[in-house]
Amino acid sequence: MPDCVLLADRHHRFSEGVRGLLETAFCGVFLVADRASLMEGASRLRPDLVVVDVSLAEGDLGDLLQSIRTRAPAAKILLLSVHDEGTVADAAVSAGADGLVLKRAVATDLLPAVEALAGGQHYLSAGIPH
Repeated sequence: MPDCVLLADRHHRFSEGVRGLLETAFCGVFLVADRASLMEGASRLRPDLVVVDVSLAEGDLGDLLQSIRTRAPAAKILLLSVHDEGTVADAAVSAGADGLVLKRAVATDLLPAVEALAGGQHYLSAGIPH
């Protein structure tokens, strides 16, 4: 399991809930709410895991993931999304994400996704066509 997790989401109440889940299993969970802070945190912390809302990509998921990987090359990247269309999963996989969890399934899927990523596997929430 990773020791340092960087969580990036614009929605404060949601991200606090996700942070609470992650803190049950990890030593350090750092929360940011925008892309600039995400990049700074990735550079400074070199997290083991980055959990990031797809909306922070602002239309260019590949660029977002590449920017994270440049700053934290060893990090696994787990995306969160409200969208359950297969195109979102395809875009996530094509961009190089290690996993995708639907926001509506965070309570049940987040920790299993993190475990899968830690074990070298990829993870997609059930219900996402792929």
